[in-house]
Amino acid sequence: MDMTFTVEFYETAVGTCPVREFMDKLKTSDPDDFAAVFAGLAKLRNRLYHREPLAKSLGGGLFELRHVGKLNTRVLWFFVRNRRIVAVHAIRNKGQTIPARDIGTAKYRMRDWQKRGK
Repeated sequence: MDMTFTVEFYETAVGTCPVREFMDKLKTSDPDDFAAVFAGLAKLRNRLYHREPLAKSLGGGLFELRHVGKLNTRVLWFFVRNRRIVAVHAIRNKGQTIPARDIGTAKYRMRDWQKRGK
């Protein structure tokens, strides 16, 4: 039985893709962290990685992909039917906690994605 997931990026109603834009900037500013986060997103295709230390539940259906480097890089995502993962938001910060504003952004995008029935 195939337990492979697909990872896709959230797109806004006007077609922008916040996580892809974040990744493009990261590729330029910090190629090593970019490579690690990109590899982490690829690992999410395998169910074995849907737990710590790579991934962690944030509650409310949201999860985070974690990469610890000079700055902590996090990609927030959720599951949808048919073994799909949608990455909705990405941040870099020094702290261990994700700011409430960023959780709010991720939840808003998750609801938006669900409402538009992608």
